[in-house]
Amino acid sequence: MKQTRADIPWATFLLIAINILIYLLEALAGGSENPDIALRFGAMYTPYILMQGEWYRLVTAMFVHFGFEHLASNMLALMVEGPIVERYYGKIRFLAIYGFAGISGNLATMAWDILSGTARLSAGASGGIFGLTAVFLIFAMLPELRRLFPIKRVLFSILISLSPALEDGSINLIAHLGGLLGGFVIAGCFEYIKSRHYRKYYSSH
Repeated sequence: MKQTRADIPWATFLLIAINILIYLLEALAGGSENPDIALRFGAMYTPYILMQGEWYRLVTAMFVHFGFEHLASNMLALMVEGPIVERYYGKIRFLAIYGFAGISGNLATMAWDILSGTARLSAGASGGIFGLTAVFLIFAMLPELRRLFPIKRVLFSILISLSPALEDGSINLIAHLGGLLGGFVIAGCFEYIKSRHYRKYYSSH
């Protein structure tokens, strides 16, 4: 079957392009692993949000990365998961899931910083990406998709994805879990709205 322009995951490609562009700008500005550069480009830092009102960091931090390995691993995951979710939900809802999950991950990080009395520099696309991973949990619950996304395989994939953060304290596990929860909530809302629409449609015909 010939692929149409609508089938091409442009939103996924756009997100990847923006992340790569920001990384290159970080590198030109002095290095993506430099904390001062990361802060300048919008990395997540709770004291700056609470004390200086820099709430934009909840969004900009999703596009900042610490080093090439950090960027490459996230973009590879986005390239694998993004097109699947984008083709199912469409570009707008795909971006909504990704953005909501990413912000959820950063809000969870901020909440943890407040509760624990600590604050660390945090950035990366992993919150949004874990939101896409959560969509596969939704797929595993849908009768028409559960054969393609067995729940045991999905749960195992999530555990494997979380395992580096469980072993390495420098990886922001809270952002991953927050993104996972955020993605599950918004994708679940989309499915609930769709099911209500279908019931309303068929009950009127």
